[in-house]
Amino acid sequence: MSSYVLRRILAIVALAFGISVIVFLIIRLIPGDPVAALLGTGAGDKEVASRLRAQLGLDLPMHVQYLQWISALFHGDFGYSYGNQQSVTSLLAANFPATIQLTIAGLAVSLSFGMALGILAAVKRNRAADTAAMTVALTFMSIPSFWLGLLLILAFAVTLPWFDVVGGTSLKGLVLPATTLALGSMGFNARFVRSSIIAAQVQRHVITARAKGISRVQVFVRHVLRNALLPILTIVGLQVGQLLSGTVIVETVFSRPGIGRLLVQAILAKDYLTVQAVVFIIAGIYALTNFIVDLLYPVFDPRVASR
Repeated sequence: MSSYVLRRILAIVALAFGISVIVFLIIRLIPGDPVAALLGTGAGDKEVASRLRAQLGLDLPMHVQYLQWISALFHGDFGYSYGNQQSVTSLLAANFPATIQLTIAGLAVSLSFGMALGILAAVKRNRAADTAAMTVALTFMSIPSFWLGLLLILAFAVTLPWFDVVGGTSLKGLVLPATTLALGSMGFNARFVRSSIIAAQVQRHVITARAKGISRVQVFVRHVLRNALLPILTIVGLQVGQLLSGTVIVETVFSRPGIGRLLVQAILAKDYLTVQAVVFIIAGIYALTNFIVDLLYPVFDPRVASR
């Protein structure tokens, strides 16, 4: 078990290094000059622009800039956002809780309704309920989240003013963004759960349990769901990263505070350090979630630890 955990930790370290390099390079490939974005009409003054470039460290070689950034990260310093005139750490602290709230709510909605649809479809396989459930799942998987968000705003905030939609982090302001974020992945969850349960139902020990006269409900709960849990656990780890990245669109559509909207604003402002910090944090959470999932694998399937 200890070697299993050690391998996963080493994989996370390697992943974090790779992400840091990719994020650092990609943001610098975006067209535009951060100095020109900061100075605006004053960007034509070459002396002022040169002085600001030196102040930001943008006149240094790329590898030196990377080493300075990664060294500061090891000390918990994400740098200073000159576009927002405050530290990146304070920006993250102000916006991160709203994104975590939205992600957790979206994951809860996605898993609960997705599992309910998937179980219904698997139990009623090849019947009308199965067809209806999979049609609903496929429909929501096919709808772009930004368009779905606009439809929900029109239906439940304009036509029927039941929920808040602009800027708030209250419970009423959370319902529509969380629903928008969750519905696409809910469809995927439903299809995945259906497939996992159908595969588990034909296992030999399940057939044996039924032959012994155990009730269908007991067989389903004790044997089928337990065997289907491991692949479902996998998609939970994957969807945390998917939902976090989805907040970029949802927070923008609903004008909701969060690191997704902060990322969009930072990219438009060519705010290098803020973009690097937000992407690195999102990737780090994704890696950490999958690490926790990896640790849970041996709990549900001891054979994994022996590989």
